[in-house]
Amino acid sequence: MSKEVTHVYCMPGMAANPKIFEYLSLDAAEFELHFLSWTPPLKGESLVHYAKRMCERVLHDHPVLLGVSFGGILVQEMAKLMEVKKVIVVSSVKSSGELPKKMIFAKHTKLHKLIPTQLVTNLELVAKFAFGDFMQKRIALYEKYLSVKDPYYIDWSIDCIVGWEQEQPLEHVVHIHGTEDTVFPVSHIKDYIPVQGGTHSMIIFKYKWFNENLPSLIKSS
Repeated sequence: MSKEVTHVYCMPGMAANPKIFEYLSLDAAEFELHFLSWTPPLKGESLVHYAKRMCERVLHDHPVLLGVSFGGILVQEMAKLMEVKKVIVVSSVKSSGELPKKMIFAKHTKLHKLIPTQLVTNLELVAKFAFGDFMQKRIALYEKYLSVKDPYYIDWSIDCIVGWEQEQPLEHVVHIHGTEDTVFPVSHIKDYIPVQGGTHSMIIFKYKWFNENLPSLIKSS
């Protein structure tokens, strides 16, 4: 009898496209990867409503949802609306209390609304939001992985992140986090699996770690 395949839906981080998962390689006899993409949010759309629309793109029962950064926040909202086998978040947060102080400060002061996101055609600005850094030697990579540059989407994403209203983490969320993440520093993160030397973009640059460890993390109870 053939083994049942586990369907894993992968959601990229803010402004990123599914190419960030291009080096993920899991045994096809056990896992099937599906890649979700950002679509433009409706005017005034809440994160909860957006998550409901994204759930419609999940075509298998009891999937594993894997989200990176803002995508990790989104898949947690999706998990509140559908039955899932497991939620795995990478380079993300599990509650508003894990956000860095500057983001919590922005939530209360609305300072994030002063960020000139109309300049998102500037690759450096988008890269700092999405990956936490920008280096000239990686400019070709940034151009490859970052494809969502609509100013309204960027404004909406930042507002959703700093205004996320989740006081307590969901139960049984697997949280993988790099020790060198500058967007969501580990000093604010609790109950996570550390990846030594991993940065906010480690899903790309630490792919060997994920290929070696994701299967057991998915199958663990």
